[in-house]
Amino acid sequence: MTSLQLKERIEGKAYESHGQSFYALNEKEQFKVVGNAVMEYVVPKWIESKRKFNKKKQAYYLSAEFLMGRALSNNLVNLGIDDEVKRTLEEMGVDYNALEDAEDDAGLGNGGLGRLAACFLDSGATLDYPLSGYGILYQYGIFKQNFVNGFQVESADPWLEHGNPWLIKNNNDTRIVEFSDADKVEAVPYDMPIVGYGGDTINTLRLWKAEAIDKFDFRAFDEGKYIDSVKAQDEAETISRILYPNDSTTEGKKLRLKQQYFFTSASLQDLMIKYKAEGHKNFDDFSKLHSIQLNDTHPALAIPELIRLLEKEGVEFEKAFDITQKSMAYTNHTLLAEALEVWDKGLFKSVLPNLYPYVEEINSRLISELKEWQIDKDEWNNFLIIQNNGIHMAFMSIYATRAVNGVAAIHTDLLKTDVISSWHKLFPDRIVNKTNGITQRRWLLQSNPQLSEMITELLGSKEWVTELSQLKALEANQDDDQVLDRFIDIKHEKKKELAEYIQFHEEVNIDPDSIFDIQIKRLHEYKRQLMMAFYIGDLYNRMKADPEGEWTKRTFIFGAKAAPGYYIAKAIIKYINELANRVNTDPEVNGIIKVVFVENYGVSYAERLFPAADVSEQISTAGKEASGTGNMKFMLNGAVTVGTMDGANVEIVEEAGRENNYIFGMEVDEVVEKRKNYNPVDAMKQTEGLEQVVESLVDGTFHDNNTGMFRNLYNNLTQEDQYFVLEDFESYRRVQDQIAGDFKDQKAFYRKGFINMANAGKFSSDRTVEEYATDIWHVARQQ
Repeated sequence: MTSLQLKERIEGKAYESHGQSFYALNEKEQFKVVGNAVMEYVVPKWIESKRKFNKKKQAYYLSAEFLMGRALSNNLVNLGIDDEVKRTLEEMGVDYNALEDAEDDAGLGNGGLGRLAACFLDSGATLDYPLSGYGILYQYGIFKQNFVNGFQVESADPWLEHGNPWLIKNNNDTRIVEFSDADKVEAVPYDMPIVGYGGDTINTLRLWKAEAIDKFDFRAFDEGKYIDSVKAQDEAETISRILYPNDSTTEGKKLRLKQQYFFTSASLQDLMIKYKAEGHKNFDDFSKLHSIQLNDTHPALAIPELIRLLEKEGVEFEKAFDITQKSMAYTNHTLLAEALEVWDKGLFKSVLPNLYPYVEEINSRLISELKEWQIDKDEWNNFLIIQNNGIHMAFMSIYATRAVNGVAAIHTDLLKTDVISSWHKLFPDRIVNKTNGITQRRWLLQSNPQLSEMITELLGSKEWVTELSQLKALEANQDDDQVLDRFIDIKHEKKKELAEYIQFHEEVNIDPDSIFDIQIKRLHEYKRQLMMAFYIGDLYNRMKADPEGEWTKRTFIFGAKAAPGYYIAKAIIKYINELANRVNTDPEVNGIIKVVFVENYGVSYAERLFPAADVSEQISTAGKEASGTGNMKFMLNGAVTVGTMDGANVEIVEEAGRENNYIFGMEVDEVVEKRKNYNPVDAMKQTEGLEQVVESLVDGTFHDNNTGMFRNLYNNLTQEDQYFVLEDFESYRRVQDQIAGDFKDQKAFYRKGFINMANAGKFSSDRTVEEYATDIWHVARQQ
């Protein structure tokens, strides 16, 4: 494709879609036009990819979330046409960076689970594996976050408002989803291309949008009942309106359940219809051609639904169960009991009356086997899918699939020895580990081109982009002053870029010469954003007490959204913003330390934050974080980890060395022991300076606008401290102070970051997907 051809294509697309010249369009319109022009390059390759996988065994990733981020740069880089397109746009007088910023982040996910799904799709296509995704086309992202007087305020995220060039509607594959005999909707598919690096394979993410079967009631409209005339369409569209509706109400719970059934039923129907269209007369070979991965329990309804659909095709229950079990595998993402989905039986039956009998039948089959295996009846509560008026989705997912995997070594061990230990004893080979990974294409090649260029020069080739283990060879340069100086210069350049971005978006001046200490992730108590905030409060108090002390310049950066109904998490956000205001307006300290809570943290913001970080905050209570993937992105970009021995931190330390990171706090066995006899007030009083910080929540130092939020936060800590913020604080403060001291010798400090980067190879999602493909999915590359 020549520059002239691309210009003509872009101009043609502008006239076709907007009826005017490309130069007359605004930036969002120009982005869409360029995207449409690129899609003309993508589609033929996409069709060819589908052809080469035809009639081969394929893997299907079912997930409620796919946190894709922006696609323009990612697609151009993976297609290998980024330089060509950027050069052409420059010739046309178009600012590519502005065009890139005009793309809205795809509102299809929220946290690590969704970003992992996106990385897996990238790796699957890059490695030429037949891996497709199935999810929901949410009309709105989870929400846009703004801070008003320090409080999180949510508003709609209409990411599809201006259209999206990467989505292709496919009406021919519309499916009907039946919640009950009287409640049915259409599932309309929209396909998104997943471009592998090199452009040889383009896989598909199929997203379902809910629509009414009868979209408009003409008679009601004719009778003047205008709202009633579109009521069915409004109710149907609500199903795919927004990710994770607030489930603190019964209606919210019903909507979540409907969402989960909606996309799993539509996806399975899709697979079965295509299977039959290939000429199969029965379903004997279904499991030989389909490997279905359930990403957490959100898609677990696929288990009884596949059995139901197979029975409709004349397959008797035992055979349908066998096909289902051989086709499906389940990824567990949590060690938190409250996050293991349990649906109220009455609510389930009211929403899905046609599906419930199949859940009962699966449970009855399990009971028969428990009797056959002579499991003591006193232990049945560790297994039963239906018990205490609840339906346990994790138990069903373990029982009716052929493989269950954890997402980090310590997480999988805890599943086996604690969370689902009874199941492990029953099926000792079923639970396996697949440590999470990230795609280096987005999180290094695209987001940190300066560091990528240096790596390529040092290694002498660009093979690391698909073989991240090659980074290990960089260790040979760890004592090369010239290399380290260049590494430090690149880090400083990324910090300057971030500082400029934060100044523009958050209106806070931060110093690129300071330590950039960053904690970006979902806001949850176990992730302990509060402990980092308490350290800042304690540091502030110490600085005020010793204004002439030799303090290291530091910038503390938070990014996180709290679920709208998560009251305590929103209280923590308010507290951090109050703390930031106090620190940033105090002339005695604000030249030394700054605090920033970035608004509306998402993938695009993350692409600026990870490369600029000096310190990665991974401080969850040991035994609570399944894996984490943010820790890997920081490591890949040359940050050191301050963290507990939790999740993938354990493996990061194994790869890069404990001496090159900052490990603190209780380990899992110590947490278990401490929980038996823990007094949080004693922990607070025995730690110098901590009581003053905690009391500041309620002594008038900070204000929560008379909401009572801070008092509730204070009571939670002093009465329970479920996640041991107060117990681990002293150990955390010790390593944080050590970081401040170590930073004085920048060469030595950044050498640790360089060694971390050089040892990040294990954490590529390419390695993870390769393990899934070989050990669980049994699918082959098709080059």
